[in-house]
Amino acid sequence: MKVSIIGAGAVGATVAMRVVESGLADVVLLDVLNNVACGKSLDILDAAPIIGHEKSIIGTDDYNQIKSSDIVVITAGLARKPGMTREELIAKNAGIVREVSGNIKIHAPSSIVIVVTNPLDSMTYLTYKTTGFKRQKVFGMAGVLDGSRFVQLISEEMKVKRSSVETYILGSHGDSMVPLLSHTRVSGKPIEKVLSKDRLEAIIKRTCDRGMEIVSLLGTGSACYSPSAAVYRMIDAILNDTKNVHVVSTCLNGEYGLKGISIGVPCVIGRNGIEDIVELKLSKDEVNALSKSAEAIKRSIELL
Repeated sequence: MKVSIIGAGAVGATVAMRVVESGLADVVLLDVLNNVACGKSLDILDAAPIIGHEKSIIGTDDYNQIKSSDIVVITAGLARKPGMTREELIAKNAGIVREVSGNIKIHAPSSIVIVVTNPLDSMTYLTYKTTGFKRQKVFGMAGVLDGSRFVQLISEEMKVKRSSVETYILGSHGDSMVPLLSHTRVSGKPIEKVLSKDRLEAIIKRTCDRGMEIVSLLGTGSACYSPSAAVYRMIDAILNDTKNVHVVSTCLNGEYGLKGISIGVPCVIGRNGIEDIVELKLSKDEVNALSKSAEAIKRSIELL
């Protein structure tokens, strides 16, 4: 198996390390800054005898190296700075994603593409349109990360095991994300029956703001360990054909009453990419919130 990662920043390099050290696949780490990609690849490679794996990783700036990739991950782009919204990144990152997508179309036309670059949903839509790939083969990492953050904060608040919390977060990977409270349970009990409304609202707000909370604390850079873990989980689902349900940003064609945008919904992920879109029964409030989230994404796409 071969996974190519475009962008050797903190997220891209950490994804590369997770993939090779788990033994999932060989990796190509590509960046316009060739020395950075090469340096990080050598550093990860030097740990192989310690970790005890036989996978390879090479750093490069040559798109010919991504040929025959099973998966290509796009992390290339500028990270948010304190005070910057995801939408403000569009003008800066759209040009980068267009160029990367065009090269994937040429050099890795049979690959499945996972988009990580922000603003996630509009960049996923842009990648889908630029590559011309089937929608099953282009999707963005969003709900896996947002859901993990929600689970972590609930477990902290209630002092329960993380594994006891079940949830889905749909919609935009941004301020208008939609936690499905109707599908959120703690030890099998509905969340709204075990947590007060005020505390639940505070946790939801912190989940929405978690990315910027991390950005503000770091001063420079943004989250990398949790996003890389979310990408790794998606890569694992594809290469090991798990058929597990993950919330990913995908271009809808009538599902959930939406069409012509990329937005986070639960999907069955396997060797062929998105193998099914799961349409959950939503409450009236959740339907309205998802529609509002979709409108925000539409505005971002219009800027493209």
